Amino acid sequence: MVADEIKTESKQAVADLHKLGIKVVMLTGDDERAAKYMASLVEIDEVIAHVMPADKLEKIKELQSQGRIVAMAGDGVNDAPALAQADVGIAMGTGTDVAIESAGITLLGGDISKLVKAIKLSKMTMRGIKQNLFWAFIYNIVGIPLASGIFYPIFGWLLSPVFAGFAMAMSSVSVVSNSLRIKAKKL
Repeated sequence: MVADEIKTESKQAVADLHKLGIKVVMLTGDDERAAKYMASLVEIDEVIAHVMPADKLEKIKELQSQGRIVAMAGDGVNDAPALAQADVGIAMGTGTDVAIESAGITLLGGDISKLVKAIKLSKMTMRGIKQNLFWAFIYNIVGIPLASGIFYPIFGWLLSPVFAGFAMAMSSVSVVSNSLRIKAKKL
């Protein structure tokens, strides 16, 4: 059996994807036996073999019709339609220009372990956005009624314009500071 060489970082990348709860599927034009053997070496969950380049798009649509959220990683011209169809298209920076243009994300170099870092970064970014929105809403839900004097007739609470301006500035500083925490995190 002739087999492609497995990159050293591939097994760890697949293990890290599993830790993130991601099911890894190999979509390949190779013989099923050879593909399953290669997949077993890096513990890939599912193999779909004998897929011609023109059929990759249909396979992506089929996976999506099963309710799956599909990320497709590829680097060739033949991968471009499938990369564009996938919920998340990931091109290798060493790939063709067409693949890179079709994908939503381009990983610099051909190192698949960077995919895990990209996923972690996107999760941290989304968590930061949600935190920032939460605190911005809290500042506005509390600050605007206080500054407008809604509570003054009932409780005697009123924010002076100077303090309201300071609170708004601090709100912006806290949002920016929270966003900058991502830079300090190790992926």
